[in-house]
Amino acid sequence: MTLFCDFDGPIVDVSSRYYATYCLALARTRRAYCRRQDPCLTPLTKVQFWRMKQQRRPDSEIAHRSGLQADQVDRFLAEVQQIVNCCPHLLRRDAIQPQVPAALALLRRHGIQPVLVTLRCESQVRSFLARYGLGDAFAAIYGTQDRQAAYSNYGDVKTALLGAALADHGSGQEDWMVGDTEADVIAAQRLGLKAIALTCGIRSHSYLRALRPSSLQPNLLVLAQSIHQDLELDRAACTPIQWGEHGGIVPSGAAPGSAPTTPTSD
Repeated sequence: MTLFCDFDGPIVDVSSRYYATYCLALARTRRAYCRRQDPCLTPLTKVQFWRMKQQRRPDSEIAHRSGLQADQVDRFLAEVQQIVNCCPHLLRRDAIQPQVPAALALLRRHGIQPVLVTLRCESQVRSFLARYGLGDAFAAIYGTQDRQAAYSNYGDVKTALLGAALADHGSGQEDWMVGDTEADVIAAQRLGLKAIALTCGIRSHSYLRALRPSSLQPNLLVLAQSIHQDLELDRAACTPIQWGEHGGIVPSGAAPGSAPTTPTSD
């Protein structure tokens, strides 16, 4: 089994960067119009903003909800596109999802080294992983050179990237794609992979459920624990029973010559 995994969402919490981008774009738009028609802004809280993102509300609706009108909205959208994946001080707001180190360690115990498939620029991904000491945690990284691709969430681009990764690293058996958006789920479904949707990212549980993924999980650690349990059960089922000289069962892993256990009755 090969575990292909998205970057933003499953590995990285981008909510602070996206909200900071929203606030900065709103402030820049207000400055641009303050002498002509100062917008009467009603900025969203981070909770309100992120809820709209998880429901996949368009940025134009977020702008209207924040008090922008007409061409002010277009200015706001242009500001967001310009800065969201380009400004170093915004990118530094990205943080590792807290469960990820434990999840990667658990997967590693079973010889599973995920392959990253992301719409983010590969250079940004490598820089982030190095910052957290995870440079060797993934078997390969398939990213883009387009700084707008991740924010726009291009489904066709994601499918092409996953197809290339599958050709190089597919197991030929049951391979999984783990992600947090419609692009991840649809790409997996198009290529015949098991689609695992995580709700810790930029789409809500109800939104992802409507896409009918193979499985819905809260985060990567819960998924890794589920894989661990399944593999342990498989290993136990495949362990041959060792019979002792007098018919008792020798415990698995016992030293040669160990005394067998014998059934007891009440």
